[in-house]
Amino acid sequence: MPGNSATPELLASGFVFGEGPRWRNDRLWFSDMHGEAVWTVDLSGTRELVVELPGRRPSGLGFLPNGDLLIVSMLERQILRWNGSYIALHADVSALIPNGCNDMVVDGEGRAYVGSFPPPSSPEGSIVLVEPDGTSLLVAENMIFPNGSVITPDGAVLIVAESLGRRLTAFDIDSGGSLRNRRLYADCPGRGPDGICLDDEGAVWAAMPLAREFQRILPGGSVDTTVSVDGRMAIACALGGPERNTLFLLTANDHSPEALKGTHDARIDVVRVSVAGAGTP
Repeated sequence: MPGNSATPELLASGFVFGEGPRWRNDRLWFSDMHGEAVWTVDLSGTRELVVELPGRRPSGLGFLPNGDLLIVSMLERQILRWNGSYIALHADVSALIPNGCNDMVVDGEGRAYVGSFPPPSSPEGSIVLVEPDGTSLLVAENMIFPNGSVITPDGAVLIVAESLGRRLTAFDIDSGGSLRNRRLYADCPGRGPDGICLDDEGAVWAAMPLAREFQRILPGGSVDTTVSVDGRMAIACALGGPERNTLFLLTANDHSPEALKGTHDARIDVVRVSVAGAGTP
């Protein structure tokens, strides 16, 4: 049976729907998707507004080598670029993604892998590669709702949570950024993984929204640890902190924009874990 970790402790609250957490420069960066903004919070719980995005739904985040922030704008099917002063269009992927963008991971060279939100008529989505210059290419199809993604520290493997596929899928990344050798990384029976992060032992921490818990999943599918979040929806997670062994847990009471309208109940909790997070590529 999987073990249970320590009880999570509240770090920050008052958001509408937190998504896309990334640890960088001594703080956690994340999107408030339905709050139409990007924020940071440090380990003392001090929050800082990075940029407001009125009328947009920001989702996945990542950083270019020069430190510029990339932001998925879901409904517009665009990748935005924030240089600390202003927002610019980095890439328009609407020709490759017909419905909506979702989560994203960016490698050490600035290549972004963007998953699509499947249309109502089908659970299938795709993954688009966005080069540092903004050009884009379809690199994976027939993904059953591609969601949270991570890249191994050596930049060689992409792992994607297929939420409706109930699994984690791995690809090898070739020298040009294309994906090959698609394979099962771990089955998640009865669970639909959402946001994920990777630790130094190759285990994936995955948010399981409907199960209302976070799981540490070993390659192959064994669940090592489960963290319950008291009936809240588990949305996304990230490993960070000075020793990269602080697990940030993003949760919400609902996921529907209509149900969340006017609410500010999303929160970020933390728990200390025994295996540190994998470094960035």
